[in-house]
Amino acid sequence: MSNQASTLFDKVWDAHVVRKIEDGPDVFFIDRHFIHEVTSPVAFLGLETRGIGVMYPERTFATADHNTPTINQHLPVQDPLSANQLKALEANAAKYGISHWGLGHARNGIVHVVGPENGITLPGMTIVCGDSHTSTHGAFGAIAFGIGTSEVEMVLSSQCIMQPKPKKMRVNVNGQLGKGVTPKDVTLYIISKLTTAGATGYFVEYAGDVFENMSMEGRMTVCNMSIEMGARGGMIAPDETTFAYINGREQAPKGEKWDKALAYWKTLKTDEGATFDKEYNFDAADIEPMITYGTNPGMGQGITRAIPTSDQVEGGKATYDKSLNYMGFHENENMIGKPIDYVFIGSCTNGRIEDFRAFASIVKGRKKADNVTAWIVPGSHIVEAQIKEEGILDILTDAGFELRQPGCSACLAMNDDKIPAGKYAVSTSNRNFEGRQGPGARTLLASPLVAAAAAVTGVVTDPRTLL
Repeated sequence: MSNQASTLFDKVWDAHVVRKIEDGPDVFFIDRHFIHEVTSPVAFLGLETRGIGVMYPERTFATADHNTPTINQHLPVQDPLSANQLKALEANAAKYGISHWGLGHARNGIVHVVGPENGITLPGMTIVCGDSHTSTHGAFGAIAFGIGTSEVEMVLSSQCIMQPKPKKMRVNVNGQLGKGVTPKDVTLYIISKLTTAGATGYFVEYAGDVFENMSMEGRMTVCNMSIEMGARGGMIAPDETTFAYINGREQAPKGEKWDKALAYWKTLKTDEGATFDKEYNFDAADIEPMITYGTNPGMGQGITRAIPTSDQVEGGKATYDKSLNYMGFHENENMIGKPIDYVFIGSCTNGRIEDFRAFASIVKGRKKADNVTAWIVPGSHIVEAQIKEEGILDILTDAGFELRQPGCSACLAMNDDKIPAGKYAVSTSNRNFEGRQGPGARTLLASPLVAAAAAVTGVVTDPRTLL
């Protein structure tokens, strides 16, 4: 080892390189592989065709989440494609000895929620999944990224992947966040500044007081959205907050193994003097509750602002006009007061207990607006149980909301929870592309506080006026 100063990313990456290929990608070892029902069937079919098995079944974890219903999960799944994919996941997991948390399993939930909450996700690991929001796990100081179906097959068969080493970027946010400003607002703010392509080719480390003071759940929200600015992934150095979160979780190390792991985890930070290919600095005081007005996550702004004109944004007038046209919005219009139809709280971005606590803090003592259909979807059965135990369900019920069962739900319209064409949804998920939440659906990305404010007023509302 050289005495050269290393970044957190370098430390974890270099520890997992099995072989370097001259002028090519690295052969890269994977510690944890998460699979779900949508991107894995074809990969298993590939193994079958080639007559090979799964190299380390104990390093792969399967859960059903993407196209599962969020009501009546005890009944047979109606959609034939979804039903087939769920059956295939169960059969493949059984065949190869892979742990499987199917519908109705006490630990079932969204893949990027159940990994951390069960202690499967740990600092210093490499984690992949056939899902772009795998970057969520970077909140633990892990290198985590999404892969394609052929790569899923590669990891199943060899526990390795061919991967060129990305460049390094650091995003520093320092200072004190204002009232009503959440981790979701921080990440939407960063993406609005960098644009959806601003971090393409990079792996991002988030640093500064704002992330150091953030809970693990907040850090997961930030790392989850890294992919939305084009990054390969995002990570945050593990610290006492990380260790306290992991300690005692079901699959976390125990006893002597814990002590040994902890000693290693404490070395996982960027050394003084380590260099990044690119660095950005932002001031926490500049961030207010955010909302998107367009058709990509970079088209976001402070909730009190007017929609910008085409000359104020990158990407050309034609594209900008098309986006606003799809949304039914105009330049210079205010977002505050715009009527909405749906509110969705959930997804791997904001489906954890803290998100529902935030939502309930605004909803408490108020009533759901008559014009709003709300889908309240926990990220896992563990989160669902917490919502009930903490009395959040009572607050929701009193206000006229219903709790659904865990799953990806309205994040991606791969199940029954689709926003109808032309309707506006304030969503705590991660993507607002055309048709993402259903053909013709119009998505406004926001934090759980902004979603709650819209749910009780029926229009886009600054949550600070209700806190």
